[in-house]
Amino acid sequence: MSVKDLLVHIDHGRASPARLDAAIALAAANDAHLVGLYVLSHPHIPGFIRTQIPPVLLKHQEEALATSARAAEEHFNEAVRKAGVKGEWRCVDGDPEPVLSLHARYCDLCVVGQRDPEGEDATMDPGMPDRLILTLGRPVLVVPKVGEYPVIGKRVLVAWDASRLATRAVNDALPLLTHADHVSVLAVNPRGGEDGHGDIPSADICLHLARHGIKAEAQHVYADDVDVGSMLLSTLAAEGADLLVMGAYGHTRWRELVLGGATRHILAHMTVPVLMSH
Repeated sequence: MSVKDLLVHIDHGRASPARLDAAIALAAANDAHLVGLYVLSHPHIPGFIRTQIPPVLLKHQEEALATSARAAEEHFNEAVRKAGVKGEWRCVDGDPEPVLSLHARYCDLCVVGQRDPEGEDATMDPGMPDRLILTLGRPVLVVPKVGEYPVIGKRVLVAWDASRLATRAVNDALPLLTHADHVSVLAVNPRGGEDGHGDIPSADICLHLARHGIKAEAQHVYADDVDVGSMLLSTLAAEGADLLVMGAYGHTRWRELVLGGATRHILAHMTVPVLMSH
């Protein structure tokens, strides 16, 4: 099992260059083909308003969108050329989430950015990256909106709760875990029973990883006064990890939106790239 097809979402937001650099580093490390996908999103203007806008303004807007796309294409092509990575540029009209879902289904990993409410990309789909994670059927690597991440996957923290989603996330991350220098598997407030952990939380999944040649350290912690998301962020900082692996939306998304949850907390406050699977 290996990562041979990568797709990275390119836009004209402030975080796009760092996201591209992260994707290029992963492609280079895995000798993978990298697709750069730019979604040409046009603002939705109701017909009765559009008729009141001078045609010259609409034309200027279209020209500005096309100019941004060409600049992004030039940057992508130059970056992959310098890195010696096999790259492919795609520019597609539509809304980000459905376009990304369509194209990324034929890749091993989709690289997107953390939502940036203060960014300049006004066309950003408000459902990104949440809805993409839920609908894609492939692992999604979410890169934080600030910082640079030229190295991803040397020190990895796996969030483990013995669920279907965590199981899938670990399996999806195997190609990256194989090349890691250090892997920690953390269970926060583990429980027993048929749907829970064994006698030693995280031990069983670490044994499975060992059979894949991955030496992983099993950890568990009980902290009822700290939520899971905060505990994961604290552990990431303490261990100097550069990647978090976790299942996404173990509860229904509406429940997490109302009550909060680990997925929502991490998506809002991530400090390192996060590989999520649903």
